[in-house]
Amino acid sequence: MFIDTHCHLHAQEFSDETEKVIQRAIQNQISALITIGTDLDSSLKSLQLAERFAIVYAAVGLHPNDLKDLTEADLDKVADLAGGEKTVAIGEIGLDYYRQHSAKELQQDFFRKQIRLARRLKIPVIVHNRESHQDLLAVLSGEKAREVGGVLHSFSGDEEFLKAVLDLNFYVSFTGAVTYKNTAYYKLIDRVPLEQLLLETDSPYLAPVPFRGKRNEPAYIRYTAATIARIKNITVEKLAEITSENARSLFGIKT
Repeated sequence: MFIDTHCHLHAQEFSDETEKVIQRAIQNQISALITIGTDLDSSLKSLQLAERFAIVYAAVGLHPNDLKDLTEADLDKVADLAGGEKTVAIGEIGLDYYRQHSAKELQQDFFRKQIRLARRLKIPVIVHNRESHQDLLAVLSGEKAREVGGVLHSFSGDEEFLKAVLDLNFYVSFTGAVTYKNTAYYKLIDRVPLEQLLLETDSPYLAPVPFRGKRNEPAYIRYTAATIARIKNITVEKLAEITSENARSLFGIKT
């Protein structure tokens, strides 16, 4: 059974059929999924979905692209949501130097404070990184994020950056983009120990082949898993077993 450790069920793309999407996930051997907040509204919606559906868990947090006009009061609201029974992580948090909707200093400030929140609550972090490798590592190290652990989702970067992330005892996960014709992913996946690997869809984004360009959903995780299993030279069943156990260990999921 698979665990989709990163999707966005609150997204508008799912609004007319959330229940059907979850049912298709179950039919495709998904035993649990984590729906991820990116701002206060989506964090609340993620928690509400987790409370409504048995297989759904929530992460709450403030994404680096959604920090405009936010204050300390907003961080307090995240902390309140993080106390939910089915909240398993603080996320999606991190740094994004590609879009830079917020100043780098502001991004780093909110990133640091949300890691501190995770450490206070003793839950892991789900990290977004785009073209911010060195600053991201500096924040993770400086804030002792390894004490709670976490995952760099939709991993991007070179082998040196990957090694640094793994040395922090973080997990990594890859999206449906690994099914595209890009051998760089193959080299990275080959170097990730199975015990530090998770599966994700990042749906509704980054749908795998044969659905590339269409709306992604958790049920499609098997296509990503098939590609990763082939690279790791193991069966899809074995990959599902290992990555699901990794997810249970990191997030405390009972399934």
